[in-house]
Amino acid sequence: MKKTPPQQLHKPVLPTQTIAVLAPRSGENYLDLTAGYGGHAQVIIEKIGSAHLATLVDRDDYAIASLQALYKSSARIIKSDFATAVDNLMRADEQFDMILLDLGVSSPQLDNADRGFSIQRSGPLDMRMDQTGPQTAADLVNTWSEERLTQIIRDYGEEPKAHRIARAIIEARPLKTTNELAHVVQHALRGVRNKIHPATRTFQAIRIALNDEIGQLVHTLAILPQLLKPGGRVAIISFHSLEDRLVKQCFKEQSEAGFTAELQVLTKKPISGAIHDVHNLRARSAKLRAAVKIKTERAYHANSG
Repeated sequence: MKKTPPQQLHKPVLPTQTIAVLAPRSGENYLDLTAGYGGHAQVIIEKIGSAHLATLVDRDDYAIASLQALYKSSARIIKSDFATAVDNLMRADEQFDMILLDLGVSSPQLDNADRGFSIQRSGPLDMRMDQTGPQTAADLVNTWSEERLTQIIRDYGEEPKAHRIARAIIEARPLKTTNELAHVVQHALRGVRNKIHPATRTFQAIRIALNDEIGQLVHTLAILPQLLKPGGRVAIISFHSLEDRLVKQCFKEQSEAGFTAELQVLTKKPISGAIHDVHNLRARSAKLRAAVKIKTERAYHANSG
């Protein structure tokens, strides 16, 4: 049986709304900091007219292989986490008309049991976005202290029973598979009723901590304005309330900065996947925010000099 290419398995979140806020035009250049399997990129590249104008970043080996096959080296493809990528691009004095940051986990990552992201599929406790990374989720849950695990599950998973879960993990060590971890959390939360799997928040917290997703976002938000051309647009899709709060706060600070502001917010309220992308189940927690680089007098003289 012929396998479906990963880019066809992955359905991009809020595609229509993302294209609307980025407003791609022919000849503009585009930076996708979490290109994945090219779902958003394919549409934007069609609008700008050439893959040569696109820079596609991802730290997942499978995504990089898929992107290279898709664009046959016509796009610039960078294997890197997005925080390192923005540092390198800033040092190279590069700027872009559009930047997209789509946070979270892709469908192929979730659906591949060997990656260890999914509660529903038994696999090794891996959860690495970059499979060359030295530490796996198994290393984290089997070596970190009860206090550290409690903090992670509470802060990144927003789990009210974090201490109970951390203690259960400590008592059940060593844990090697996703099924084992899910069972431990489910047993620790017996009697707690919820629509989602009891281990969902714990899995999310461990994944975020392992891949430094919050640290990556904080670092990148501070640099984004420098990577945008005057009039350039940035769109950020988040799936976790903590991520969305960080983006919201960044944009709020820009809105209140007066004459020193670098960005003008395009979305007064986030565009919700639960409302605007109802047919994509993995979009239900998505929130899209966008901003545009202000065309300052200084930027005008720099461009005309």
